[in-house]
Amino acid sequence: MAEDSKSTGPIRMVAIDNMVENIRYKSQILARTNKIESAVTATGLVGFMAGLLIALILIVLPALLMRG
Repeated sequence: MAEDSKSTGPIRMVAIDNMVENIRYKSQILARTNKIESAVTATGLVGFMAGLLIALILIVLPALLMRG
C-alpha cells in the first residue's frame, strides 16, 4: 500500500505544476494587458490631439492652397 501512494505522488505534483504554470501564464498576460491599457489611457488625449492636428493640416492646407 505504501508503494501505491508513492507512485501517485509525482503524478499529482505534475498536475499541480501544470496548473500553477497555467495560472502564472494567464496572470502574466493579464498584467501585460493592463499595462498596455493603462499606457493607452494615459497617452490617449495627446494622441487624439496630434491626430486631429495632422488631419486638419492634411485637409485645410490643401484647401487653402487650391483656393489661392
